[in-house]
Amino acid sequence: MVNNAERTQTPEPDRPGDLLNLIRTGRARTRGELGEVTGLARSTVAQRIDALIEAGLVVEVGGAPSTGGRPPSLLGFNAEAGVILAADLGATHSRIAVSNLLAESLVETTAEIDINKGPDAVIGWLLDTFDRLLDEIGRPPSEVRGIGIGVPGPVDFARGMAVNPPIMAGWHMHPIKDAFAQRYDAPVLVDNDVNIMALGEYWVMEPKVDDFVFVKVGTGIGSGLILGGVLHRGANGAAGDIGHVRATSEDVVCRCGNNGCLEALAGGAALAGRLRESGLDAMGGRDVVRLVERGDEDATRAVRQAGRLIGQVLASMVNLLNPSLIMIGGDLARAEQQLLAGIREVVYQRSTTLSTTDLTIAVSPLRDRAGVIGAAAMAIDHILTPRAIDEALAGIA
Repeated sequence: MVNNAERTQTPEPDRPGDLLNLIRTGRARTRGELGEVTGLARSTVAQRIDALIEAGLVVEVGGAPSTGGRPPSLLGFNAEAGVILAADLGATHSRIAVSNLLAESLVETTAEIDINKGPDAVIGWLLDTFDRLLDEIGRPPSEVRGIGIGVPGPVDFARGMAVNPPIMAGWHMHPIKDAFAQRYDAPVLVDNDVNIMALGEYWVMEPKVDDFVFVKVGTGIGSGLILGGVLHRGANGAAGDIGHVRATSEDVVCRCGNNGCLEALAGGAALAGRLRESGLDAMGGRDVVRLVERGDEDATRAVRQAGRLIGQVLASMVNLLNPSLIMIGGDLARAEQQLLAGIREVVYQRSTTLSTTDLTIAVSPLRDRAGVIGAAAMAIDHILTPRAIDEALAGIA
């Protein structure tokens, strides 16, 4: 994904990072094509490409068809020029990976760890896990180029800190970046788990859908917004927090302290709690899904009704944002037949005809891997902007 500033800028003679961006996106694959696209002199293009090759970011990958004379060399982005550390930390379940610079996993692992153990315990465990995975693939810490971390709570993205997270005891304003910056000489980016899931889906999506809403229905409920091909975080990183939109006039207290929040009615924890009250064995969202898969009528009705409530909130988003895709992820998405039926029923009923003309509502194809891919993509987008590349090359020089 490209940010808005980099999307609209035209390459400048003193910005080799722009040339790398053209090569990465496939808009230019030879020195001659780079000259045609940028208007740069052949000698300037050669100088910039030599610097990128020396830095290991560009490699020659063969010859292009000849138009007379010696075939020009094809240039390619070197995805093995470093590694990215990526973590999708959930309330109780986490996925950790080391990827190349295309967000392709080189090694990956999952673990059950309670986020409420606190930042010291969880971050210490995560650092140890990163070190172990790097050892497993024989890559030293010096090759780490960026670190992306997703956490299950609201995040001030600019500072990389969780802010009053309902299910992350002890994490409020904790300097998450600091521990990783002390261990690795690389940028550290922290965002909420739903945003990185949206990024992960967008990263692999072909063809791209530039306006879509990703909804995670797990222990809680949240959404990530891709608008115009860019992740929309809002002024303080709080955009998309649909779990705390009022969805009923019932006196149901949410963990945020308000009454009638969508999460308090349709989240996995809420559904499990109500099913336990009726005598069923359900401790969380995954247990609710298992009951649905076994054909339990109470669980099936509960999930279908949860879908309707979620659809009620999403219908307002459809009218407001007019996305062409709503993607559903999280634990409860595994009960897709019942959940999506409820969501679709209300969205198509309550949204305007024009806003739903080309709307698709579907389950996340990446499922549990969306977050870890998105965490890697977030770091890659940061370190491979033309400006970041130019600064890195200046540092090498």
